[in-house]
Amino acid sequence: MNLEKKRIEVLRWRILQTLNVGRPYPVSEEVIMATVGGEDMPVTPRELRREMDYLEDRKLIVTSGRDTACWSADLTHHGVDVAEYTVECLPGIARPAKYW
Repeated sequence: MNLEKKRIEVLRWRILQTLNVGRPYPVSEEVIMATVGGEDMPVTPRELRREMDYLEDRKLIVTSGRDTACWSADLTHHGVDVAEYTVECLPGIARPAKYW
């Protein structure tokens, strides 16, 4: 598997996890960036916004503040279901297999 593709899929999963922890409130782009990025996986603001766009296109998140310097995001009901393993996760997101 392409390592860059895998990294992007992991980033998408981390975004969903971060938003799930932040529920019921929207989470700012700065908090998401601080949570999902790190030494193990550096993330640029452009990459983060691109993957937030992807998740919004899949109807998993809703972003707000697109006309401002800092976006924020919240999970949709389907995004909550994916994050909580209630529904199947389609390809494109590196959700680990449920082990419990």
